[in-house]
Amino acid sequence: MAAPISVAIVADRIAWEERRLIEAAPGLGLSITWINDESLGLGHPDAPALAAYDAVLLRSRSYTRGGLIATLAEEAGAQVINTARAINLCENKAVLRTALRAAGVPVPDFRLVVSRADFAKALTEFELPVVLKPVYGGMGKRVTLIRDSDLANSVYDYVEDLGHAFEQACLVEPFLAGGASVRCLVIGSELIGAAEFTSAGGDWRNNAALGNTSQAAAHDPEVVKVVDNVLNVLGPGIYGIDLFRTKDGFVVNEVNHAPGFRGVAEATGANVAAAIGGYVKEVLS
Repeated sequence: MAAPISVAIVADRIAWEERRLIEAAPGLGLSITWINDESLGLGHPDAPALAAYDAVLLRSRSYTRGGLIATLAEEAGAQVINTARAINLCENKAVLRTALRAAGVPVPDFRLVVSRADFAKALTEFELPVVLKPVYGGMGKRVTLIRDSDLANSVYDYVEDLGHAFEQACLVEPFLAGGASVRCLVIGSELIGAAEFTSAGGDWRNNAALGNTSQAAAHDPEVVKVVDNVLNVLGPGIYGIDLFRTKDGFVVNEVNHAPGFRGVAEATGANVAAAIGGYVKEVLS
């Protein structure tokens, strides 16, 4: 019997998704070990903390660690999933949207805000309500719906009080009222599941991490086309591609390089762990 493929899951915690992967590993011909992303000590040209593994599945929630770890691990010769290039693009909403837009992929209109002057100018270019969101962040955190100008100035007071310029960098974009939010889960180059999320209770945000409800969404040709075009920019990998439905079609809100997939798995019945295991083997073949 062949020895199992040795995989390191590099993450800051073991959540539902990591547990599913670890539990499924023996049946997939894999041996998966969790490594805390705070304990790697990377920088050595041989990356000894990762040298024993055939592949590194990077699932850090941090919006700084992922790209740094992937870049150093790749340079040391590790097989990292996803690639450092893809992770570095996904971690920064402004950079990702710019790359997608340059490739003809539809994204929401936005303005980068790094100062109160930027913020004031953005408010003159978009009609209220608008959405203010951090360049680095996820799970719906610090995403704010601004309905009037008085509230806008008060909200920005809080942004200015954040401790680091890294945290203060934001995007302003139009509020897309009534549009559905669709999470597309991609493994390799295949869309294996899509789920439409509906906001829970009085929260206007559509995000699985906020406890929103979900239902399976059809793999209609427009969704598949947008997903394929995103992959043309990022390359194959494991992604959560979040789409908004607008009157003009779907736009890409963001792409998560370490996606939570519980909502999609439960809504669609997709065997995500098996798909990821198959993709790891494909990358190593």
